[in-house]
Amino acid sequence: MRRQASPAMKRFLLAGTAALLLAVSPTSGQAQVTAFKQAVAESVSGDEAVAAFYRDRSFEPLWTGADETHRARRAALLEALGTASLHGLPAARFDPSRLMAEMRAARTSRDRGLLDVTLTEAYLEFARTLGSGALDPSRVDSDLKRERVTRDPAELLAAVEEGDPRAVFRTLAPQSREYVRLMREKMRFERMVSRGGWGPAVPSGKMERGATGDGVVALRDRLIAMGYLAPTVTATYDRKMEAAVETLQADHGLAIDGIAGGATLSAINVSAEERLQQILVAMERERWLNRPEGLDGRHIKVNLPEFKARIYDGETLTFETRAVIGSDEGGRRTPEFSDEMDHMVINPAWYVPRSIIRNEYLPQLRRNPYAVSHLQIINSRGQVVNRSRGFGSNFPYSMRQPPGPNNALGKVKFMFPNKYNIYLHDTPTKHLFDRDRRAYSHGCIRLGDPFGFAHALLARQTSDPEGFFQERLRYGNEARVNLEQPVPVHLIYRTAFTQAKGRVQFRDDIYGRDARIWAALDRAGVALGRGES
Repeated sequence: MRRQASPAMKRFLLAGTAALLLAVSPTSGQAQVTAFKQAVAESVSGDEAVAAFYRDRSFEPLWTGADETHRARRAALLEALGTASLHGLPAARFDPSRLMAEMRAARTSRDRGLLDVTLTEAYLEFARTLGSGALDPSRVDSDLKRERVTRDPAELLAAVEEGDPRAVFRTLAPQSREYVRLMREKMRFERMVSRGGWGPAVPSGKMERGATGDGVVALRDRLIAMGYLAPTVTATYDRKMEAAVETLQADHGLAIDGIAGGATLSAINVSAEERLQQILVAMERERWLNRPEGLDGRHIKVNLPEFKARIYDGETLTFETRAVIGSDEGGRRTPEFSDEMDHMVINPAWYVPRSIIRNEYLPQLRRNPYAVSHLQIINSRGQVVNRSRGFGSNFPYSMRQPPGPNNALGKVKFMFPNKYNIYLHDTPTKHLFDRDRRAYSHGCIRLGDPFGFAHALLARQTSDPEGFFQERLRYGNEARVNLEQPVPVHLIYRTAFTQAKGRVQFRDDIYGRDARIWAALDRAGVALGRGES
């Protein structure tokens, strides 16, 4: 998004350029050149990438020269820094007026050398933040197992040195369609907030078609303000109001019944300000996922608060299914991270995680050695242990459930080996997929249509994926099937996300992670913009 320099900014630029020109007057001589280069060399000594860049250009200026090329770079940088709030970044961190003041104050060649490095550092910090996020995810929540992937400083510096600076700045933010749509929604919600939001909350209770009264009028006004209902003076819960509620329910992942009850009214009564916060958090999360690999080709995304798993080819949706995720209890919440799926196992055995053995099964075995009889107890040599001896405080064994119709992993699991022991799998407890809120597992992700998921993955490497899968399924034994090309997997957490067509979608913050991220963004200086009324 391009923003023109304001008149005040243009005046600052002219004043700064005039000051910079003083430092290269004909009377300066070699001493000023040496002072400039010495100042640059001293300033970059602690950053090897920046130091190497300036060494390669013999410590010549990148920003502070007097010609049109340098003026264009300075203007592009200051204009870009002025857009920080448009991206939901801390505006004070990138205040262009501070740099313009330093430009006006630069009187000597040494001042100009120090300023050149300051502008370079401002550029690199802005590029890192806009491209990879304002926060370190792991410091916000221990279950955010995601590291920010930043662009190489040498690459960023070469780009602004060699290319059109405004074009370079346009490439710094995530280029995904999702990010662009989130920015658009951010501006739309800012306008709503500036106009007072959606008005009074709707009283609690239950309303359905045919209802009348003050609650229906409050619901009507709220739906109109939110854009779900055309302006009307009706005081009766009619079919149009019912249809508006159904659309809202679909946009919030609720059961679609047209009845304004508990969960629906809770969603309706979330303020526009809170929804704007969710969008700002989603933009930060999109920056965390702004990776050079893994999103252009085939990849898998599991959006935890949406309880959905999807396969994409580029930005085209290839397959989706419902999912069950970890319950909202200590140690069971599904973490967020990215990895690569490299194989599936058909007819898998379940090797019980040590934490489940310790916390759930071992207490039962100490009371009754024949408890949980559907599980085998295995020693270090792979032999089944005789349970008649009982089990004391020492339990040097593993536990395994053989393949079968009641196996906890169902009939197939999808592996992207990781240190968190998280994977995708089938399950015999199919009834959970009928629920709107599906957080019940120990942390792994159960799929509603695992066979369809397998067929979609195998379609890349066999002409008959269903036949290939069913043949191995009929054998009944464990069968590992390698994916000829590993598929990136991204476990994400989006309570606000967009659609190519349609309204922005919202979901509950089931683990409270978005609340923690927003609190951190707020502390960092991210403000709720007020838009234009």
